[in-house]
Amino acid sequence: MDDVIKEQTAPTRKLRAAPTSTVGRGKAIVLAEAPTMSHYQADGISLHLGDSLSFYSSWEPPATIVSDGAYGVLGFEGDTSDHIEVPAWYEPHVKVWAEAARPKTTLWFWNSEIGWAAAHPILEKYGWRYVNCNIWNKGVGHIAGNVNTQKIRRFPVVTEVFVQYVLEARVNGLTLKQWLLTEWKRSGLTLRRANEACGVKDAAVRKYLDQGHLWYFPPPEAMQRLSDYANTHGRKEGRPYFSLDGRSPVTGTEWTGMRSKFSCPHGVTNVWDRNAVRDEERVKTEDGRAVHLNQKPLDLMSRIIEATTEPGDVVWEPFGGLFTAALASKKLGRRAFSAEIDPTYFQYGVRRFTNSTCQMSWLDKIGG
Repeated sequence: MDDVIKEQTAPTRKLRAAPTSTVGRGKAIVLAEAPTMSHYQADGISLHLGDSLSFYSSWEPPATIVSDGAYGVLGFEGDTSDHIEVPAWYEPHVKVWAEAARPKTTLWFWNSEIGWAAAHPILEKYGWRYVNCNIWNKGVGHIAGNVNTQKIRRFPVVTEVFVQYVLEARVNGLTLKQWLLTEWKRSGLTLRRANEACGVKDAAVRKYLDQGHLWYFPPPEAMQRLSDYANTHGRKEGRPYFSLDGRSPVTGTEWTGMRSKFSCPHGVTNVWDRNAVRDEERVKTEDGRAVHLNQKPLDLMSRIIEATTEPGDVVWEPFGGLFTAALASKKLGRRAFSAEIDPTYFQYGVRRFTNSTCQMSWLDKIGG
């Protein structure tokens, strides 16, 4: 990782001082003993000690990736000193994510507001398209009144963002909406006949062949009708039309795989009011100190994983920390691959699986 970071950020670091070391910074404990294992695997969960860049090639393709890495706040050893270097920190990971992902893959990118803003161009560069910015509001209790606003000269921050991205699907180098219109035109049929194909008055042309922000992803049954109609009535010399592999027309079932999964409970919005992790959910040392200062809530992690995966799907957690996404995946019947580079966090994280009574009962309590 260090070599990659240096290579990616070399032009910048000629002008900037090296970031302050973060060894032991903000950590309640650093375990003196080395881990007794470097890989934990059970019940579809695979946890690695080390840099995730070393393990991606052995992981199965993900349905969802949960990223909770550098924030640019010197929060852990290897974190950047500010948001300026966040893009270079993430780029080697983002590139691999895009190569391993499928059109149905969703990326959840956790960060501070400025950290996400800095990383966004890199995500777009590798084909990750923004869907929605979601806010975790920890509430005023997060600062407990211990903030001198005259000193910080701003409103106290009690939020984080977890931003939803999907890998933009392309066929023959075209986005899906470009490809749909191109294929229909290639068939030689007039646009209005797309309405006839779908059995509607004007919705097919207005929604499925639109090239602006009003474009709709055709439901599987509509895609099947468009494909069948074009291959039956379109120019014979151009067939097959609407083919993903160049050999046979796409089916409704195949088309479903070109879109990421998503489900949302009724009444849930993009702002989630939820206190920071505390009490029995918090992973602590024997003397009661929090092991990880930015431990994510199991219920929020469970919600985003459940929204974009189905039982048996694969979840990637590249920056494991205490492996909260992997733990939520286990509860939900998903499979997970995760890595953590810090030996102390790795050991405490693995304990959540090998001695998980408290953690799993907490997840049961909140509804998982």
